[in-house]
Amino acid sequence: MKIAVTIVFILVSLALIVVVLMQEGKDNSAANALSGSTESYWNKNKGRSRDVILVRVTAVLIGLFFVFAALLSSKWM
Repeated sequence: MKIAVTIVFILVSLALIVVVLMQEGKDNSAANALSGSTESYWNKNKGRSRDVILVRVTAVLIGLFFVFAALLSSKWM
């Protein structure tokens, strides 16, 4: 059982690394200064953009990471 939880923990950790690296940086000040506008397609559709989906997936993976870390550190395993 401990081996299966360890394998899932490693897979969740790798997925978390990949998802975090896929996210764009939040510092868009230079891009906004050049365009002269803060209104863009992505700002209009924040609820459906790729970044919002990645943030939600990151939150789920962080939750799973902590659950599996707690399981592995408990005396039940």
